Amino acid sequence: RRPGKSCTRQSCFLCSVSSFIKLVIPACLSSSHRIVSIMASKRRPGESVKPEKKRKRKRSCEEPAELCSVLEDQQVKQTVREAWGQKTACTQGDLELDCHPFPHCIIRNFLSSESFVENLQRELLQLNFHEKSNDLYKFKQVSTVWAFPLLAGEVLGVELEATVDISCAKYEYTDVLLCHDDELEGRRVAFILYLVPPWENSDGGTLDLYTTDSNFQPESIVKSLVPSLNTLVLFEVSPVSFHQVSEVLTEDKCRLSLSGWFHGPSLERPPRHIDAPVPRSLHLPRDETLLMEWVNPMYMDISYQEQIQEEFEENSEIQLKDFLQEEKFREVREALRLSQIQWTKRGPPNKRCYEAASLDTLPQCLSECLELLRSEAFFLLLSNFTGLRLHYLCPADDEDEDEDEEKKDIQDGEATGSSSEPSSANTSREKEPSIPVCCGEVRRWAPGGYTLLHDAEAAQAEYALDLVLPFCGADWQSEFGGFTCYVANEEDEELLTVYPEDNSLALVYRDKETLKFVKHVNHKSLSESADSSTRRAFYDFSFVYYE
Repeated sequence: RRPGKSCTRQSCFLCSVSSFIKLVIPACLSSSHRIVSIMASKRRPGESVKPEKKRKRKRSCEEPAELCSVLEDQQVKQTVREAWGQKTACTQGDLELDCHPFPHCIIRNFLSSESFVENLQRELLQLNFHEKSNDLYKFKQVSTVWAFPLLAGEVLGVELEATVDISCAKYEYTDVLLCHDDELEGRRVAFILYLVPPWENSDGGTLDLYTTDSNFQPESIVKSLVPSLNTLVLFEVSPVSFHQVSEVLTEDKCRLSLSGWFHGPSLERPPRHIDAPVPRSLHLPRDETLLMEWVNPMYMDISYQEQIQEEFEENSEIQLKDFLQEEKFREVREALRLSQIQWTKRGPPNKRCYEAASLDTLPQCLSECLELLRSEAFFLLLSNFTGLRLHYLCPADDEDEDEDEEKKDIQDGEATGSSSEPSSANTSREKEPSIPVCCGEVRRWAPGGYTLLHDAEAAQAEYALDLVLPFCGADWQSEFGGFTCYVANEEDEELLTVYPEDNSLALVYRDKETLKFVKHVNHKSLSESADSSTRRAFYDFSFVYYE
Protein backbone atom coordinates (compact mmCIF):
# COMPACT_ATOMS: atom_id res chain seq x y z
CA ARG A 1 0.00 0.00 0.00
CA ARG A 2 1.00 3.62 -0.43
CA PRO A 3 1.94 5.64 2.68
CA GLY A 4 -1.12 6.74 4.64
CA LYS A 5 -3.22 3.66 3.92
CA SER A 6 -4.51 1.70 6.90
CA CYS A 7 -3.20 -1.75 5.97
CA THR A 8 0.07 -2.71 7.64
CA ARG A 9 2.80 -4.87 6.07
CA GLN A 10 1.85 -7.71 8.40
CA SER A 11 -1.67 -7.87 7.00
CA CYS A 12 -0.73 -7.58 3.36
CA PHE A 13 -0.28 -11.30 2.75
CA LEU A 14 -4.03 -11.74 3.20
CA CYS A 15 -4.58 -8.77 0.92
CA SER A 16 -2.53 -10.56 -1.73
CA VAL A 17 -4.83 -13.58 -1.42
CA SER A 18 -7.87 -11.34 -1.75
CA SER A 19 -6.41 -9.52 -4.74
CA PHE A 20 -5.63 -12.81 -6.44
CA ILE A 21 -9.10 -14.21 -5.79
CA LYS A 22 -11.19 -11.15 -6.61
CA LEU A 23 -9.26 -9.79 -9.57
CA VAL A 24 -7.34 -12.59 -11.26
CA ILE A 25 -9.03 -15.95 -10.74
CA PRO A 26 -12.52 -14.85 -11.83
CA ALA A 27 -10.94 -13.36 -14.96
CA CYS A 28 -8.86 -16.35 -15.92
CA LEU A 29 -11.23 -19.10 -14.83
CA SER A 30 -14.42 -17.78 -16.36
CA SER A 31 -14.07 -19.78 -19.53
CA SER A 32 -14.46 -17.05 -22.10
CA HIS A 33 -11.59 -15.04 -20.57
CA ARG A 34 -9.52 -18.14 -19.96
CA ILE A 35 -9.65 -19.50 -23.52
CA VAL A 36 -9.17 -16.09 -25.13
CA SER A 37 -6.12 -15.48 -22.93
CA ILE A 38 -4.60 -18.84 -23.81
CA MET A 39 -5.11 -18.13 -27.48
CA ALA A 40 -3.68 -14.62 -27.01
CA SER A 41 -0.32 -16.06 -26.09
CA LYS A 42 -0.12 -17.64 -29.54
CA ARG A 43 -1.08 -14.45 -31.42
CA ARG A 44 0.90 -11.40 -32.32
CA PRO A 45 -0.22 -8.12 -30.70
CA GLY A 46 -3.14 -6.64 -32.56
CA GLU A 47 -4.53 -9.89 -33.96
CA SER A 48 -8.07 -10.79 -33.00
CA VAL A 49 -9.65 -14.09 -32.11
CA LYS A 50 -11.81 -15.60 -34.83
CA PRO A 51 -15.48 -14.85 -34.01
CA GLU A 52 -16.69 -18.41 -34.51
CA LYS A 53 -14.21 -19.79 -31.97
CA LYS A 54 -15.10 -17.11 -29.45
CA ARG A 55 -18.84 -17.81 -29.76
CA LYS A 56 -18.26 -21.54 -29.43
CA ARG A 57 -16.37 -21.10 -26.16
CA LYS A 58 -19.04 -18.81 -24.71
CA ARG A 59 -21.80 -21.37 -25.23
CA SER A 60 -19.93 -24.01 -23.20
CA CYS A 61 -18.79 -21.77 -20.31
CA GLU A 62 -21.71 -20.02 -18.71
CA GLU A 63 -21.08 -21.29 -15.18
CA PRO A 64 -19.36 -18.62 -13.01
CA ALA A 65 -16.31 -19.33 -10.86
CA GLU A 66 -17.56 -19.27 -7.26
CA LEU A 67 -14.97 -19.32 -4.49
CA CYS A 68 -15.04 -21.13 -1.14
CA SER A 69 -16.90 -19.34 1.65
CA VAL A 70 -13.94 -19.17 4.05
CA LEU A 71 -12.40 -16.48 1.87
CA GLU A 72 -15.30 -14.12 2.56
CA ASP A 73 -15.30 -14.60 6.35
CA GLN A 74 -14.08 -11.40 8.04
CA GLN A 75 -13.23 -13.23 11.27
CA VAL A 76 -11.04 -15.66 9.35
CA LYS A 77 -9.25 -12.77 7.70
CA GLN A 78 -8.59 -11.12 11.05
CA THR A 79 -7.26 -14.36 12.56
CA VAL A 80 -4.97 -15.03 9.62
CA ARG A 81 -3.81 -11.41 9.65
CA GLU A 82 -2.73 -11.70 13.28
CA ALA A 83 -0.99 -15.04 12.67
CA TRP A 84 0.91 -13.54 9.75
CA GLY A 85 2.03 -10.60 11.85
CA GLN A 86 3.38 -12.96 14.51
CA LYS A 87 4.87 -15.35 11.93
CA THR A 88 2.97 -18.29 13.40
CA ALA A 89 1.00 -21.13 11.82
CA CYS A 90 -2.74 -20.73 11.47
CA THR A 91 -5.54 -22.99 10.21
CA GLN A 92 -9.05 -21.75 9.52
CA GLY A 93 -11.23 -24.33 7.83
CA ASP A 94 -9.83 -24.91 4.33
CA LEU A 95 -7.25 -22.14 4.69
CA GLU A 96 -3.82 -22.90 6.17
CA LEU A 97 -1.05 -20.38 6.74
CA ASP A 98 2.50 -21.49 7.58
CA CYS A 99 5.72 -19.48 7.82
CA HIS A 100 8.22 -22.34 7.84
CA PRO A 101 10.52 -22.56 5.98
CA PHE A 102 9.14 -19.41 4.30
CA PRO A 103 5.64 -17.85 4.24
CA HIS A 104 3.10 -19.81 2.21
CA CYS A 105 -0.66 -20.20 2.17
CA ILE A 106 -2.72 -23.26 1.22
CA ILE A 107 -6.41 -22.93 0.31
CA ARG A 108 -8.21 -26.24 -0.22
CA ASN A 109 -11.54 -26.52 -2.09
CA PHE A 110 -10.65 -23.19 -3.64
CA LEU A 111 -13.48 -23.24 -6.19
CA SER A 112 -16.85 -24.17 -4.74
CA SER A 113 -18.28 -25.80 -7.90
CA GLU A 114 -17.04 -29.33 -8.59
CA SER A 115 -18.47 -29.27 -12.10
CA PHE A 116 -16.57 -26.08 -12.89
CA VAL A 117 -13.34 -27.67 -11.72
CA GLU A 118 -14.00 -30.79 -13.80
CA ASN A 119 -14.76 -28.73 -16.91
CA LEU A 120 -11.65 -26.63 -16.39
CA GLN A 121 -9.50 -29.73 -15.96
CA ARG A 122 -10.96 -31.38 -19.07
CA GLU A 123 -10.54 -28.33 -21.30
CA LEU A 124 -6.96 -27.69 -20.21
CA LEU A 125 -5.98 -31.29 -20.98
CA GLN A 126 -7.21 -30.75 -24.54
CA LEU A 127 -4.72 -27.92 -25.14
CA ASN A 128 -1.60 -28.35 -27.25
CA PHE A 129 1.20 -28.90 -24.74
CA HIS A 130 4.86 -28.49 -25.69
CA GLU A 131 7.78 -30.46 -24.26
CA LYS A 132 10.18 -28.30 -22.23
CA SER A 133 13.52 -29.65 -21.06
CA ASN A 134 16.82 -28.19 -19.87
CA ASP A 135 19.15 -28.53 -16.88
CA LEU A 136 16.44 -27.42 -14.41
CA TYR A 137 13.27 -29.13 -15.59
CA LYS A 138 11.42 -31.57 -17.80
CA PHE A 139 7.65 -31.25 -18.29
CA LYS A 140 5.00 -30.13 -20.78
CA GLN A 141 3.53 -26.64 -20.88
CA VAL A 142 1.05 -24.47 -22.72
CA SER A 143 2.55 -21.19 -23.88
CA THR A 144 2.38 -18.59 -21.15
CA VAL A 145 -0.98 -16.93 -20.62
CA TRP A 146 -0.49 -13.20 -20.15
CA ALA A 147 -2.10 -9.78 -19.77
CA PHE A 148 -4.95 -10.51 -17.36
CA PRO A 149 -6.44 -7.20 -16.21
CA LEU A 150 -5.40 -6.48 -12.60
CA LEU A 151 -6.15 -3.27 -10.74
CA ALA A 152 -3.52 -1.74 -8.43
CA GLY A 153 -3.38 -4.65 -5.98
CA GLU A 154 -1.55 -4.95 -2.70
CA VAL A 155 1.04 -7.66 -2.36
CA LEU A 156 3.30 -7.52 0.65
CA GLY A 157 3.21 -3.74 0.91
CA VAL A 158 3.80 -2.78 -2.74
CA GLU A 159 1.69 -2.01 -5.76
CA LEU A 160 1.48 -4.72 -8.40
CA GLU A 161 1.84 -4.21 -12.09
CA ALA A 162 -1.29 -4.39 -14.22
CA THR A 163 -0.66 -7.95 -15.44
CA VAL A 164 -0.03 -11.39 -14.00
CA ASP A 165 1.74 -14.30 -15.69
CA ILE A 166 0.01 -17.66 -15.74
CA SER A 167 0.60 -20.89 -17.63
CA CYS A 168 -0.62 -24.46 -17.62
CA ALA A 169 1.86 -27.25 -16.90
CA LYS A 170 1.50 -31.00 -17.21
CA TYR A 171 3.94 -33.29 -15.38
CA GLU A 172 3.97 -36.98 -16.31
CA TYR A 173 6.21 -39.95 -15.47
CA THR A 174 9.80 -38.83 -14.64
CA ASP A 175 9.01 -35.13 -15.17
CA VAL A 176 10.61 -32.84 -12.61
CA LEU A 177 11.38 -29.22 -11.69
CA LEU A 178 14.58 -29.03 -9.63
CA CYS A 179 15.55 -26.72 -6.78
CA HIS A 180 15.24 -22.99 -7.50
CA ASP A 181 13.94 -19.81 -5.84
CA ASP A 182 11.75 -18.39 -8.66
CA GLU A 183 13.90 -15.26 -8.65
CA LEU A 184 13.53 -13.24 -11.82
CA GLU A 185 13.23 -9.49 -12.10
CA GLY A 186 9.80 -8.35 -10.91
CA ARG A 187 8.39 -11.61 -9.53
CA ARG A 188 6.81 -11.07 -6.12
CA VAL A 189 4.26 -13.83 -5.35
CA ALA A 190 4.03 -17.29 -6.90
CA PHE A 191 0.82 -19.31 -7.12
CA ILE A 192 -0.21 -22.84 -8.12
CA LEU A 193 -3.73 -24.19 -8.60
CA TYR A 194 -3.75 -28.00 -8.73
CA LEU A 195 -6.10 -29.83 -11.10
CA VAL A 196 -5.01 -33.39 -10.42
CA PRO A 197 -6.71 -36.79 -10.00
CA PRO A 198 -6.57 -38.39 -6.54
CA TRP A 199 -2.89 -38.10 -5.61
CA GLU A 200 -0.63 -39.84 -3.09
CA ASN A 201 2.79 -38.96 -1.75
CA SER A 202 4.13 -42.12 -3.41
CA ASP A 203 3.10 -40.67 -6.81
CA GLY A 204 5.85 -38.04 -6.52
CA GLY A 205 5.24 -34.57 -7.93
CA THR A 206 5.21 -32.97 -4.48
CA LEU A 207 6.01 -29.30 -3.94
CA ASP A 208 9.09 -29.52 -1.72
CA LEU A 209 10.16 -26.53 0.41
CA TYR A 210 13.80 -26.06 1.49
CA THR A 211 15.44 -24.49 4.51
CA THR A 212 18.38 -22.16 3.86
CA ASP A 213 21.73 -21.56 5.54
CA SER A 214 23.41 -18.31 6.58
CA ASN A 215 24.52 -17.75 2.97
CA PHE A 216 20.93 -18.01 1.70
CA GLN A 217 21.73 -21.35 0.07
CA PRO A 218 19.17 -24.20 0.20
CA GLU A 219 19.96 -27.01 2.64
CA SER A 220 17.29 -29.67 3.01
CA ILE A 221 13.62 -30.36 2.33
CA VAL A 222 11.53 -29.77 5.47
CA LYS A 223 8.03 -29.79 4.00
CA SER A 224 6.42 -31.55 1.03
CA LEU A 225 2.98 -30.51 -0.21
CA VAL A 226 1.11 -33.32 -1.95
CA PRO A 227 -0.95 -32.01 -4.91
CA SER A 228 -4.68 -32.06 -4.29
CA LEU A 229 -7.51 -31.27 -6.67
CA ASN A 230 -8.81 -27.71 -6.41
CA THR A 231 -6.09 -26.56 -3.97
CA LEU A 232 -4.39 -23.18 -4.35
CA VAL A 233 -0.88 -22.55 -2.97
CA LEU A 234 0.70 -19.10 -2.78
CA PHE A 235 4.12 -18.01 -1.52
CA GLU A 236 6.28 -14.90 -1.58
CA VAL A 237 9.26 -14.99 -3.96
CA SER A 238 12.28 -14.12 -1.84
CA PRO A 239 15.98 -14.96 -1.35
CA VAL A 240 14.91 -17.98 0.74
CA SER A 241 11.96 -19.32 -1.28
CA PHE A 242 13.80 -22.40 -2.58
CA HIS A 243 11.49 -25.18 -3.71
CA GLN A 244 11.17 -27.98 -6.27
CA VAL A 245 8.59 -30.22 -7.90
CA SER A 246 9.84 -33.71 -7.13
CA GLU A 247 10.01 -36.31 -9.90
CA VAL A 248 6.63 -37.77 -10.86
CA LEU A 249 6.84 -41.48 -10.09
CA THR A 250 3.41 -42.67 -11.22
CA GLU A 251 2.99 -43.84 -14.81
CA ASP A 252 -0.81 -43.63 -14.69
CA LYS A 253 -1.53 -40.06 -13.58
CA CYS A 254 -0.97 -36.54 -14.86
CA ARG A 255 -0.03 -33.67 -12.53
CA LEU A 256 -1.93 -30.76 -14.10
CA SER A 257 -1.75 -27.23 -12.69
CA LEU A 258 -2.19 -23.55 -13.41
CA SER A 259 0.68 -21.51 -12.05
CA GLY A 260 2.36 -18.14 -12.36
CA TRP A 261 3.47 -14.97 -10.63
CA PHE A 262 2.35 -11.53 -9.54
CA HIS A 263 4.84 -8.88 -10.61
CA GLY A 264 6.01 -5.77 -8.82
CA PRO A 265 9.17 -4.00 -7.62
CA SER A 266 11.82 -6.56 -6.74
CA LEU A 267 12.78 -7.21 -3.14
CA GLU A 268 16.25 -6.27 -1.99
CA ARG A 269 18.45 -9.32 -2.28
CA PRO A 270 21.77 -10.18 -0.67
CA PRO A 271 24.89 -10.67 -2.83
CA ARG A 272 25.09 -14.02 -4.56
CA HIS A 273 27.08 -16.57 -2.61
CA ILE A 274 30.13 -17.84 -4.50
CA ASP A 275 31.51 -21.28 -3.73
CA ALA A 276 35.14 -21.62 -2.72
CA PRO A 277 37.27 -22.56 -5.73
CA VAL A 278 38.04 -26.25 -6.21
CA PRO A 279 41.71 -26.92 -5.37
CA ARG A 280 43.90 -27.75 -8.37
CA SER A 281 47.03 -29.86 -8.30
CA LEU A 282 50.14 -30.38 -10.40
CA HIS A 283 50.77 -33.71 -12.07
CA LEU A 284 52.30 -36.56 -10.07
CA PRO A 285 55.82 -37.64 -11.12
CA ARG A 286 54.94 -41.00 -12.65
CA ASP A 287 56.41 -42.39 -15.89
CA GLU A 288 54.81 -44.32 -18.73
CA THR A 289 55.10 -47.62 -16.83
CA LEU A 290 51.80 -46.67 -15.19
CA LEU A 291 50.19 -46.17 -18.59
CA MET A 292 51.37 -49.58 -19.76
CA GLU A 293 49.67 -51.21 -16.76
CA TRP A 294 46.31 -49.47 -17.20
CA VAL A 295 45.66 -48.14 -20.71
CA ASN A 296 44.52 -50.23 -23.66
CA PRO A 297 47.69 -50.84 -25.76
CA MET A 298 46.12 -49.49 -28.96
CA TYR A 299 46.02 -45.99 -27.41
CA MET A 300 49.77 -46.15 -26.80
CA ASP A 301 50.49 -46.37 -30.52
CA ILE A 302 51.93 -43.04 -31.72
CA SER A 303 50.30 -43.19 -35.17
CA TYR A 304 46.92 -43.87 -33.58
CA GLN A 305 47.44 -40.95 -31.19
CA GLU A 306 48.00 -38.73 -34.22
CA GLN A 307 44.68 -39.88 -35.71
CA ILE A 308 42.93 -39.14 -32.41
CA GLN A 309 44.48 -35.68 -32.26
CA GLU A 310 43.39 -34.90 -35.80
CA GLU A 311 39.78 -35.82 -34.99
CA PHE A 312 39.86 -33.96 -31.68
CA GLU A 313 41.22 -30.77 -33.22
CA GLU A 314 38.41 -30.85 -35.76
CA ASN A 315 35.55 -31.53 -33.29
CA SER A 316 36.92 -30.41 -29.89
CA GLU A 317 35.62 -33.69 -28.45
CA ILE A 318 36.15 -37.43 -28.73
CA GLN A 319 35.18 -40.66 -26.99
CA LEU A 320 37.82 -43.38 -26.68
CA LYS A 321 36.10 -46.73 -26.26
CA ASP A 322 37.56 -49.59 -24.20
CA PHE A 323 40.08 -47.16 -22.80
CA LEU A 324 41.24 -49.15 -19.79
CA GLN A 325 42.55 -52.65 -20.10
CA GLU A 326 39.68 -55.08 -19.53
CA GLU A 327 41.11 -56.60 -16.36
CA LYS A 328 41.70 -53.18 -14.80
CA PHE A 329 38.25 -51.99 -15.83
CA ARG A 330 36.53 -54.96 -14.14
CA GLU A 331 38.64 -54.50 -11.01
CA VAL A 332 37.68 -50.83 -10.69
CA ARG A 333 34.01 -51.53 -11.44
CA GLU A 334 33.79 -54.09 -8.63
CA ALA A 335 35.73 -51.90 -6.19
CA LEU A 336 33.34 -48.97 -6.71
CA ARG A 337 30.54 -51.02 -5.13
CA LEU A 338 32.44 -51.85 -1.94
CA SER A 339 30.82 -50.70 1.29
CA GLN A 340 34.09 -49.35 2.71
CA ILE A 341 33.89 -46.27 0.48
CA GLN A 342 32.38 -43.26 2.21
CA TRP A 343 30.24 -41.11 -0.09
CA THR A 344 29.60 -37.46 0.68
CA LYS A 345 26.64 -35.60 -0.77
CA ARG A 346 27.64 -32.60 -2.88
CA GLY A 347 25.40 -29.56 -2.89
CA PRO A 348 23.81 -27.10 -2.51
CA PRO A 349 20.75 -28.47 -4.37
CA ASN A 350 20.28 -25.30 -6.44
CA LYS A 351 23.64 -26.13 -8.07
CA ARG A 352 24.28 -29.86 -7.77
CA CYS A 353 23.16 -33.09 -6.17
CA TYR A 354 25.38 -36.17 -6.33
CA GLU A 355 27.82 -38.07 -4.13
CA ALA A 356 31.62 -37.85 -4.16
CA ALA A 357 33.95 -40.47 -2.70
CA SER A 358 36.12 -39.61 0.28
CA LEU A 359 39.59 -40.25 -1.08
CA ASP A 360 41.02 -41.68 2.13
CA THR A 361 38.41 -44.48 2.07
CA LEU A 362 39.11 -45.69 -1.48
CA PRO A 363 40.34 -49.24 -2.10
CA GLN A 364 43.84 -49.51 -3.53
CA CYS A 365 42.85 -50.04 -7.16
CA LEU A 366 40.68 -46.88 -7.14
CA SER A 367 43.52 -44.87 -5.63
CA GLU A 368 45.79 -46.21 -8.36
CA CYS A 369 43.27 -45.20 -11.03
CA LEU A 370 43.19 -41.67 -9.62
CA GLU A 371 46.98 -41.68 -9.60
CA LEU A 372 46.91 -42.63 -13.28
CA LEU A 373 44.70 -39.67 -14.19
CA ARG A 374 46.93 -37.27 -12.22
CA SER A 375 50.26 -38.63 -13.45
CA GLU A 376 52.77 -36.75 -15.57
CA ALA A 377 52.67 -39.56 -18.11
CA PHE A 378 48.90 -39.16 -18.47
CA PHE A 379 49.23 -35.37 -18.90
CA LEU A 380 51.60 -36.09 -21.78
CA LEU A 381 49.22 -38.70 -23.22
CA LEU A 382 46.37 -36.14 -23.13
CA SER A 383 48.63 -33.66 -24.92
CA ASN A 384 49.18 -36.23 -27.66
CA PHE A 385 45.44 -36.92 -27.88
CA THR A 386 44.35 -33.27 -28.01
CA GLY A 387 47.27 -31.08 -29.06
CA LEU A 388 46.82 -29.02 -25.89
CA ARG A 389 49.90 -27.90 -23.99
CA LEU A 390 49.42 -30.08 -20.93
CA HIS A 391 53.10 -31.01 -20.79
CA TYR A 392 56.32 -29.14 -21.54
CA LEU A 393 57.22 -31.74 -24.17
CA CYS A 394 54.12 -30.88 -26.18
CA PRO A 395 55.15 -28.83 -29.26
CA ALA A 396 53.76 -25.32 -29.66
CA ASP A 397 50.72 -25.05 -31.91
CA ASP A 398 50.22 -22.56 -34.73
CA GLU A 399 48.73 -19.90 -32.48
CA ASP A 400 51.68 -20.07 -30.14
CA GLU A 401 54.03 -19.78 -33.13
CA ASP A 402 52.08 -16.74 -34.33
CA GLU A 403 52.43 -15.18 -30.89
CA ASP A 404 56.16 -15.87 -30.93
CA GLU A 405 56.44 -14.31 -34.39
CA GLU A 406 54.48 -11.26 -33.24
CA LYS A 407 56.74 -10.93 -30.20
CA LYS A 408 59.79 -11.13 -32.50
CA ASP A 409 58.37 -8.39 -34.74
CA ILE A 410 57.89 -6.14 -31.71
CA GLN A 411 61.45 -6.75 -30.60
CA ASP A 412 62.75 -6.03 -34.11
CA GLY A 413 60.74 -2.82 -34.16
CA GLU A 414 62.25 -1.72 -30.89
CA ALA A 415 65.75 -2.43 -32.22
CA THR A 416 65.21 -0.19 -35.27
CA GLY A 417 63.42 2.49 -33.26
CA SER A 418 60.12 2.09 -35.16
CA SER A 419 58.10 1.36 -32.06
CA SER A 420 56.82 4.32 -30.05
CA GLU A 421 55.79 2.23 -27.04
CA PRO A 422 58.07 1.93 -24.01
CA SER A 423 59.82 -1.40 -23.81
CA SER A 424 58.34 -1.94 -20.33
CA ALA A 425 54.85 -1.92 -21.84
CA ASN A 426 55.82 -4.63 -24.29
CA THR A 427 57.37 -6.66 -21.51
CA SER A 428 54.19 -6.42 -19.42
CA ARG A 429 52.19 -7.87 -22.29
CA GLU A 430 54.35 -10.93 -22.53
CA LYS A 431 52.41 -13.95 -21.37
CA GLU A 432 53.85 -15.84 -18.46
CA PRO A 433 54.19 -19.55 -19.20
CA SER A 434 51.38 -21.43 -17.45
CA ILE A 435 51.79 -24.65 -15.54
CA PRO A 436 49.27 -27.41 -16.38
CA VAL A 437 47.09 -28.43 -13.43
CA CYS A 438 44.02 -30.59 -12.82
CA CYS A 439 41.24 -31.30 -10.35
CA GLY A 440 39.03 -34.37 -10.16
CA GLU A 441 36.80 -36.65 -8.12
CA VAL A 442 35.03 -40.00 -8.12
CA ARG A 443 31.27 -39.52 -8.36
CA ARG A 444 28.25 -41.71 -7.70
CA TRP A 445 25.00 -40.98 -9.56
CA ALA A 446 21.78 -42.37 -8.09
CA PRO A 447 18.21 -41.48 -9.11
CA GLY A 448 17.75 -37.80 -8.25
CA GLY A 449 21.35 -36.83 -9.10
CA TYR A 450 22.09 -33.80 -11.29
CA THR A 451 24.12 -30.63 -11.75
CA LEU A 452 22.69 -27.25 -12.76
CA LEU A 453 23.91 -24.17 -14.58
CA HIS A 454 24.35 -21.14 -12.34
CA ASP A 455 25.55 -17.55 -12.58
CA ALA A 456 28.75 -18.03 -10.59
CA GLU A 457 29.85 -20.83 -12.91
CA ALA A 458 29.32 -18.61 -15.94
CA ALA A 459 31.32 -15.77 -14.37
CA GLN A 460 34.25 -18.08 -13.60
CA ALA A 461 34.24 -20.04 -16.86
CA GLU A 462 37.62 -20.61 -18.52
CA TYR A 463 39.27 -22.73 -21.17
CA ALA A 464 39.49 -26.32 -19.96
CA LEU A 465 39.63 -29.97 -20.99
CA ASP A 466 36.91 -32.12 -19.41
CA LEU A 467 37.49 -35.84 -18.88
CA VAL A 468 34.83 -38.35 -17.83
CA LEU A 469 35.41 -42.08 -17.47
CA PRO A 470 32.05 -43.80 -16.71
CA PHE A 471 31.25 -47.13 -15.05
CA CYS A 472 27.53 -47.36 -15.78
CA GLY A 473 26.71 -50.90 -16.88
CA ALA A 474 26.24 -52.07 -20.44
CA ASP A 475 22.46 -51.54 -20.37
CA TRP A 476 22.43 -47.88 -19.31
CA GLN A 477 20.07 -45.94 -21.60
CA SER A 478 19.95 -42.26 -22.51
CA GLU A 479 16.36 -41.95 -21.26
CA PHE A 480 17.64 -42.57 -17.72
CA GLY A 481 19.46 -39.21 -17.72
CA GLY A 482 22.97 -38.81 -16.33
CA PHE A 483 24.37 -37.52 -19.63
CA THR A 484 26.45 -34.34 -19.85
CA CYS A 485 25.14 -31.43 -21.93
CA TYR A 486 27.25 -28.53 -23.17
CA VAL A 487 25.43 -25.27 -23.91
CA ALA A 488 26.36 -21.76 -25.01
CA ASN A 489 26.30 -19.24 -22.16
CA GLU A 490 23.00 -17.31 -21.93
CA GLU A 491 21.56 -19.28 -24.84
CA ASP A 492 19.29 -22.32 -25.08
CA GLU A 493 21.35 -23.83 -27.86
CA GLU A 494 22.67 -27.28 -27.00
CA LEU A 495 26.15 -27.68 -28.45
CA LEU A 496 26.99 -31.25 -27.47
CA THR A 497 25.62 -34.18 -25.46
CA VAL A 498 27.96 -36.83 -24.07
CA TYR A 499 26.21 -40.04 -23.01
CA PRO A 500 27.78 -42.28 -20.36
CA GLU A 501 29.19 -45.49 -21.80
CA ASP A 502 31.12 -48.18 -19.96
CA ASN A 503 34.89 -47.72 -20.17
CA SER A 504 34.59 -44.99 -22.79
CA LEU A 505 36.86 -42.04 -22.02
CA ALA A 506 35.14 -38.78 -23.01
CA LEU A 507 37.29 -35.71 -23.71
CA VAL A 508 35.71 -32.30 -24.38
CA TYR A 509 37.52 -28.99 -24.77
CA ARG A 510 35.38 -25.98 -23.84
CA ASP A 511 35.93 -22.24 -24.05
CA LYS A 512 34.83 -19.42 -21.74
CA GLU A 513 31.40 -19.19 -23.35
CA THR A 514 30.53 -22.86 -22.93
CA LEU A 515 28.86 -24.30 -19.82
CA LYS A 516 27.93 -27.85 -18.91
CA PHE A 517 25.45 -29.74 -16.74
CA VAL A 518 24.58 -33.36 -15.95
CA LYS A 519 20.94 -34.17 -16.71
CA HIS A 520 18.78 -35.35 -13.82
CA VAL A 521 18.96 -39.13 -13.31
CA ASN A 522 15.36 -40.36 -13.18
CA HIS A 523 13.65 -43.41 -11.72
CA LYS A 524 13.47 -45.23 -15.03
CA SER A 525 16.93 -46.44 -14.10
CA LEU A 526 15.25 -48.57 -11.42
CA SER A 527 12.93 -50.32 -13.86
CA GLU A 528 12.89 -54.08 -14.18
CA SER A 529 16.14 -55.53 -15.38
CA ALA A 530 17.98 -58.78 -15.21
CA ASP A 531 20.79 -56.91 -13.52
CA SER A 532 18.93 -54.14 -11.71
CA SER A 533 21.78 -53.60 -9.24
CA THR A 534 23.82 -51.91 -11.95
CA ARG A 535 21.01 -49.44 -12.49
CA ARG A 536 20.64 -48.27 -8.91
CA ALA A 537 23.67 -46.06 -9.40
CA PHE A 538 26.45 -45.48 -11.86
CA TYR A 539 29.90 -44.09 -11.23
CA ASP A 540 32.46 -41.99 -13.03
CA PHE A 541 35.87 -40.41 -12.68
CA SER A 542 35.47 -36.73 -13.51
CA PHE A 543 38.53 -34.54 -14.13
CA VAL A 544 39.23 -31.08 -15.52
CA TYR A 545 42.65 -30.18 -16.96
CA TYR A 546 43.96 -26.66 -17.47
CA GLU A 547 46.85 -25.68 -19.74
